[in-house]
Amino acid sequence: MILLIPAYEPDEKLNLLIDSLELERNETVLVVIDDGSGPESEEVFTYAQRQGAVLVQHPVNLGKGAALKTGFSFIAENFPGHGVVTADCDGQHTAEDIYAVAKKVGHNRSIVLGEREFSGKVPLRSRFGNKVTALFFALSTGTWLNDTQTGLRGFPAEILGWLESVAGERYEYELNMLLEAKRNDIALESVKIQTIYLDDNESSHFRPIADSIRIYAPLLKFSASSLAGFAVDTILLLVFTALFKDLLPAVILARLGSAAVNFWINRQLVFAEGRSLPLRSTIIRYALLAIVLLLGNYELLTLLSAIGIPLLLAKILTEIILFLVSFSVQKRFLFRKRGRQSVVFQDSQAGHLVNTESTQRGIEK
Repeated sequence: MILLIPAYEPDEKLNLLIDSLELERNETVLVVIDDGSGPESEEVFTYAQRQGAVLVQHPVNLGKGAALKTGFSFIAENFPGHGVVTADCDGQHTAEDIYAVAKKVGHNRSIVLGEREFSGKVPLRSRFGNKVTALFFALSTGTWLNDTQTGLRGFPAEILGWLESVAGERYEYELNMLLEAKRNDIALESVKIQTIYLDDNESSHFRPIADSIRIYAPLLKFSASSLAGFAVDTILLLVFTALFKDLLPAVILARLGSAAVNFWINRQLVFAEGRSLPLRSTIIRYALLAIVLLLGNYELLTLLSAIGIPLLLAKILTEIILFLVSFSVQKRFLFRKRGRQSVVFQDSQAGHLVNTESTQRGIEK
């Protein structure tokens, strides 16, 4: 088995994990990526090497995604034909769970996820963040995953090259990987693992604002597009009402104008694949979606009002539901190329230094 651990400014938790792994007895090759940690972590990495770890170093911090890509590239080159298990360095994963995931890694095109239950004492930001990410993943793919943020994952050897081609250099990489897996016929399997958060997860280097923006960028851009459409619709409504002195044509023309702006923004900026799709057929599908959403708006608003929900609250609920439906349909179907994407292996752009003085036994290169 080959275990890959990306690490940025790790503490003694990494050493405790390494001790519990019993690397030589379990014939495990450990590759640790030092993602530009600095001299304060030198003692931790030195200990890891003494225990048999292969150390690969980034000269500066490049992000978790970049560290994982460097690791995949190094392993594919030095240990070809072997699958990989990734784990975090902050004590969230036990040796027992790591080896349980490793046993599930086969030679088929599937990613094995160590799935946490999120029961008991879990930091609020972690519980909330996972639920939001799971919802975003479901809207994007039509599949619900209970744990989209787990760092404990297993990969067969045949997809290591593909993993390097997935976009993202920081925390967004792990979600992008799952999104792209669904599009490339790579199955997602799960193994139940323990949910462990030490010291309220204070050792995490996740930046709540900056990293959340990177992770949820498509949904945030779609929200901005919807707000832009609303602003255009409002301005045009005022202009056409003043011109025609009649509400009906003003409403129709304003809605057409805002729909055109919304379509252009979504096609050019929100859903990148939309730019390469035929314009005419995309417009037709977009128009059909707009009609369905308009009818759905009326029917849902009528239903919610009929069961006693106040009109204003019913309107808010209706808009939220249709917003999520619209995002899901546009991302999964309207602005998406048909068929599986051809993936080209890309060399990692991250420069790194490799220290392999403590090579391990158990797996031949």
